[in-house]
Amino acid sequence: MIPITTDEVCVVDDDPSVLRSLAHLLDSDGFAAHTFDTVEEFLVHAGRQAVTLAVLDVWMPRMSGLELQEQLRAFSPNTRVIIITARDEPAIRDAAMDGGAFAFLIKPFDDEKFLALVRSVMRPTADLS
Repeated sequence: MIPITTDEVCVVDDDPSVLRSLAHLLDSDGFAAHTFDTVEEFLVHAGRQAVTLAVLDVWMPRMSGLELQEQLRAFSPNTRVIIITARDEPAIRDAAMDGGAFAFLIKPFDDEKFLALVRSVMRPTADLS
């Protein structure tokens, strides 16, 4: 059985500045960010360890975030996914949400909105007050 993670959030994006900024933002709110600049690295990690939340960029080399979401659903259906992208394309948004995404955000997005989404997945009882 794959072990359960605690407050680790996996972020997959081919842009190093996005990875750094999201890791810093997540860290500032008490979450451990595990960043991946390739889909392949993330798939190896997710195959070895349960992932509660994955933040996936849409436009990446070799495999899109939507294709990655589909693969992830096949072996880890309980993983929540937040899709992020710089392009607001309704067809992409619809495909992400139809594919089971928890949320879809356009870069640059509001830090507090992003953290609220992360908290609702990672600490669901904290938002019930």
